[in-house]
Amino acid sequence: SPRTSFDLSSLREISQTGSPLSADGFEYVYREIKADLHFNSIAGGTDINGCFAAGSPTLPVYAGELQSPALGMKIQAYDENAKPIWDEQGELVCEAPAPSMPLYFWNDADGSKYHNAYFGVYPNVWRHGDYVLIHKDTGGVTFYGRSDAVLKPSGVRIGTAEIYAQMENLPEIADSLAVGQNYQDDQRVILFVKLTAGYTLTDELKDKIKKKLRENASPRHVPALILEAPEIPYTLNMKKVESAVTNILNGRAVSNRDALINPGSLEFYEGVAKQLGG
Repeated sequence: SPRTSFDLSSLREISQTGSPLSADGFEYVYREIKADLHFNSIAGGTDINGCFAAGSPTLPVYAGELQSPALGMKIQAYDENAKPIWDEQGELVCEAPAPSMPLYFWNDADGSKYHNAYFGVYPNVWRHGDYVLIHKDTGGVTFYGRSDAVLKPSGVRIGTAEIYAQMENLPEIADSLAVGQNYQDDQRVILFVKLTAGYTLTDELKDKIKKKLRENASPRHVPALILEAPEIPYTLNMKKVESAVTNILNGRAVSNRDALINPGSLEFYEGVAKQLGG
């Protein structure tokens, strides 16, 4: 482990961002790297050139939680009725202006694109598009992924990060992508897996994946379909592109392919959509 292989006496902080990190990831840092450092998990957006939730060296770190709202950010989690909630998953919003928020978009003379991007759902409240849980006891924030990619099989909301956390513990799985497809008046979860070299997607491996999710997450997390994918699409800043694949599988157009580091990867999912009738 890094703790035993290197001299880390001068290491005081590790920062992490990009995608939600599982509680196991937090524990790994303190167990295998260094116990007496500040693990600073942060989340925000290019849009605001900053963070909505971040770390604080004066507060305790809880596994799976960003320690607190960032300075100047009046964040909250909203339920489907735009009511603040704690200890439940909801939409990340910011209820007050912050200095680093954009004021307008270029080539948006009437401001409609800007308004629809952030204020179209909750009037005068910034909707960032992330699915979070704010812990009432610690004040920490747990991120579950993009709200436009949240899965709702049988009407039950599931954050994709909960699925990815389990896939990270399987040596056969190099990467994964979970999306929802509208199917028979409901939504079914489809899990795409990129396999580690040397493995094949057998029925035994599918059963192992389902068992892992059922026992460590819930029966609702078990996907209806598990398919092998040659590549998982990512943005230029290395975030999984769930929304584009979701659109493809549901027969919707995909915009802004130039924002992907590997736009050619979408051709595979377009082929899958044809096979599945998306």
